[in-house]
Amino acid sequence: MMILGIESSCDDTSAAVIKNDKTLLSNVISSQVEFHTKYGGVVPEIASRKHQECIIPVIREALFKAGLTLDDIDGIAVTQGPGLVGSLLVGINAAKSIAHSRKLPIVGINHLEGHMLAPHLENEINFPNITLVVSGGHTNLYKVSNFGSYTLLGSTRDDAAGEAFDKVAKLLDLGYPGGVIIDKLSKLGDPSSIQFPRPMLNNPSYDFSFSGLKTAVRYYTDKIPENELTETKINDICASFQTAVVDILTTKTIQAAKEHHAEIITLTGGVAANSLLRSQMTEKAAKYNIKVYTPSILLCTDNAAMIAFAGLKRISSYDKFPYSLNAISRWPL
Repeated sequence: MMILGIESSCDDTSAAVIKNDKTLLSNVISSQVEFHTKYGGVVPEIASRKHQECIIPVIREALFKAGLTLDDIDGIAVTQGPGLVGSLLVGINAAKSIAHSRKLPIVGINHLEGHMLAPHLENEINFPNITLVVSGGHTNLYKVSNFGSYTLLGSTRDDAAGEAFDKVAKLLDLGYPGGVIIDKLSKLGDPSSIQFPRPMLNNPSYDFSFSGLKTAVRYYTDKIPENELTETKINDICASFQTAVVDILTTKTIQAAKEHHAEIITLTGGVAANSLLRSQMTEKAAKYNIKVYTPSILLCTDNAAMIAFAGLKRISSYDKFPYSLNAISRWPL
């Protein structure tokens, strides 16, 4: 079985082809970063228009790289939500058009499930496990009992972790996307130079909060005279902020794994590409004999490979959606 996956939930247009032994034949991603950088974040209207421009060329390139044509495709998987409605609709309409014209099964995939399954593309991971999905739009902690069986343990009450990275980067006039820039500058700074708060770190729930931490960074920088906000100081702020975020994420995730007697943690989503988070989660979990799996960097970001893989699972189990499927902006997993 050959599955064509399509992803357009935010600002990356992606298409991928996977076959039934989970061999990834192609995974094409067209980024819109250059169009959103000057705004310090994603502009929905611009994102939708760029998806319209890119969706067909990206699908064609994915098929070309896989050495296939649409005649070889057995099913379509497309991100149905959550995400920006305008962006989602571009991918969904392309998927429905292909599926309807060729009488192919189509399945709408929850973007969060796609992220959760990304580590499984490259690893054989047992169940149950604890999964942290951490990105610009989500910070969710799940107990995963099996494929399709997910229990939400906690989520952010305000900003997602990736959103906090972007907002702090904008505050410091560093550019976009903030996570990549802050990760880079943090390596040049002293993470112990500033003691930023760790909101909800000692709260017994598995919920997260990053808005207060972001505000603490703003208050700290507001007190610094402009001529004293040097590169060294900015590096220290980045390192201290990033360390606070990573402390919160690792502590709560490992706590959940211990409480639920899980021997495996999977870390996924855009922020899972953060070098400190990857290393700290692995090192701290190892103290409790807990194994951590993370996707390769390319599979951390929004991509169609994870959507195709989720679609392969669902189409194989005859979990199909009608051609009338529509975009869902908010869709809890």
